[in-house]
Amino acid sequence: MNSDLYPDLASAGSLAAALEQLAAGLGADLAVVPGDWGPLVSAGIAASVPERMPLSVHIGADSRRFGVSGRSQGVELITGSTPDLADVVRAGVAWGRGMSLRELRAELPFLYSDERAEAYERGPVAVVELQWRSMRREAAEAPDFPEFGALVEAAYAERRLRELYVFSSHWTLGLSSCTGFPFQNEVAIAPSYGGGPYRVLKHPHSDVLGEAVTAEEAVALAVTRLPAGLGPAVAGTAERRG
Repeated sequence: MNSDLYPDLASAGSLAAALEQLAAGLGADLAVVPGDWGPLVSAGIAASVPERMPLSVHIGADSRRFGVSGRSQGVELITGSTPDLADVVRAGVAWGRGMSLRELRAELPFLYSDERAEAYERGPVAVVELQWRSMRREAAEAPDFPEFGALVEAAYAERRLRELYVFSSHWTLGLSSCTGFPFQNEVAIAPSYGGGPYRVLKHPHSDVLGEAVTAEEAVALAVTRLPAGLGPAVAGTAERRG
């Protein structure tokens, strides 16, 4: 830690201690927890909202900057940086109380969230719909790989797959029953390459479960591999869903 950039942290002994001291001086109710890179340069600010992880805080190396990141159910919802530690305290309080992303940005303009984060805030149906729109747009922008586009459209046409969270890894479609990372992979489909078959897999890049000549046949085969009673994707991760 550069004491010239962070005299307040050097005086307190760590970022965590500086946050606690400043919060006390501001009369803010703040619970500081350990950060990812040790108390000198990182800290977390606990949230009372069960789904929200502690707001992650870390310092910049080359200039005075406090970076913050708020995650919930396996997704980064908000991020930003500021040279003012008091801003971090205020962000921690607002995040911890469950303030919406729009309210957070209005209250603290240094914070940023994107369209995907706002979809997560609306719920898993909105997330899945946005992800499929993005995937179909990606396929449309890859005219030199029509097999991928055919696969995406065939999968989208199948209701049981359309209700799952879709992602791609090296052009292989993965279908997850949760919207956060790590995903709960239910089935995956690799497009045809060079005239070869479409391949159905349990996970992207895992062993092949079956092959098909067309995208539609591959999708139909993939549906047979879904667990019985599987419904639409839910919020959360493979480790914690619900």
